[in-house]
Amino acid sequence: MMLAENAQTLIVMPTYNERENVPVIVPLVLAQHPGIHVLIVDDNSPDGTGAIADELAATDSRVHVLHRAGKLGLGTAYVAGFKWALEREYQYVFEMDSDFSHNPDHIPEFLEAAREYDLVLGSRYLKGVTVINWPMSRLLLSYFANKYARIVTGLPFSDTTGGFKCYRREVLEGIDLDRIRSEGYSFQIETTFRAWRKGFKLGEITIVFSDRTEGTSKMSGRIVREAVWRVWKLRLMRILRLI
Repeated sequence: MMLAENAQTLIVMPTYNERENVPVIVPLVLAQHPGIHVLIVDDNSPDGTGAIADELAATDSRVHVLHRAGKLGLGTAYVAGFKWALEREYQYVFEMDSDFSHNPDHIPEFLEAAREYDLVLGSRYLKGVTVINWPMSRLLLSYFANKYARIVTGLPFSDTTGGFKCYRREVLEGIDLDRIRSEGYSFQIETTFRAWRKGFKLGEITIVFSDRTEGTSKMSGRIVREAVWRVWKLRLMRILRLI
């Protein structure tokens, strides 16, 4: 997608202890096009990630930083970033990890697909399995979590738990961000579910997902357990036409 230099596209990147990755990945994201901005949402990382983010912002006007008081969770970090974007003139807003599991080279493909779709999902399972360096246990958990979420909610997409997405502004305005309480896997499922139920046009593109090489994963048993029961709540809300 050909963007004008003043195009308003924002990449929202939540961070917690990502000091090795942030100074490397942010320039690669910005290099995709001069019309792209980055918002780093840092949860008071003990390793100094927030200070590094401030240094990046001080040298490039396209980098912005939102500091939060502590480790408040992925879902609330994205909601804070989305609201920050809606207070400004951004027309396209991305979710993207800061640990290189999401390749910045896919960004132009998302923007091309966003010509047709209101929400573009980056899929690891659209054409086979496009995941690199995950242990088999983690891959099976992710694969069957997607199967489970699709069966319970009725979502007709191959990857409902992925965190590489591009939203049109109208989607974020329409899905009632204040009512979202999910984290991790369930946050990804819920935002996609709300957009789908609102009648927005959703599409998927294939991405190659690579396991992080620096830092540690934020995945936990609590995140998995939340996703297991949250999808049933979404199903109930659908039956009662609350979404």
